[in-house]
Parts: sequence; C-alpha cells; structure tokens
Amino acid sequence: MIQDILIQSIDKEQLKTDLPVFCVGDTIRVYQRILEGEKERVQMFEGIVIARDGAGLSETFTLYRHSSGRGIKRVFPLHSPKINKIEVMKKGKVRRAKLYNFYGKSGKAIKVQEQVYKAPAKS
Repeated sequence: MIQDILIQSIDKEQLKTDLPVFCVGDTIRVYQRILEGEKERVQMFEGIVIARDGAGLSETFTLYRHSSGRGIKRVFPLHSPKINKIEVMKKGKVRRAKLYNFYGKSGKAIKVQEQVYKAPAKS
C-alpha cells in the first residue's frame, strides 16, 4: 500500500506536462536528443502516428513514414527525457485505433484525410 503510493508519487514527478494533444492518424514531428561520443545533437523524425500504447510513465507511440523506398517504423516513449519536443503538423481523420495496415504501402495508399474544424455558426 505504502509502496504503491511512493511509486505513484515518483512517476508523477517524471511525467511531462508540456506535451501536445495528438491522436492516431496525426502527422507529428519528434525532436530527439542523440549522444554521439561527447557531442549531443537533436535529430528530427516526422511521420504518421499509427499506434499509442500504455499509460502513465510507460506510454509509447509509434510513428511510420515511407522514405527511400522503404517503410520506417519507430517507437518513442512519450515521457522520455531524450525527447526535446513534439510538434503536431496535421490532424488526421481515421476510423481505427491502430493503423498497422500502412505497413508495406507507400504514396497515396498511406494518405490520411486531414481533419478540418469548422467554427459553429453564430445565430
């Protein structure tokens, strides 16, 4: 009982609070810090979110993009200290929770319809 409370309080301290809201189908850009020897640089990866898994500190999201004739899939921990920032480029309109059907496809086959919000009409 006391151990659970202690673990929850430690987890709460390590959760990031400045994360944007994004869902499956959105196109996002992730800036990740990479160490090469003594040098540190920031690498960008842009792709479509095809899955979100887990909850709390262990939550992950999977990005997919087609590059140089090959499909590239990367899994990122959401609350990792190595992730500098996340930018949402486009909001996608999908009807699935996981977009694993994108594997092996390219071009228009992996195109996601963009979600456009309309302001409510004033009467």
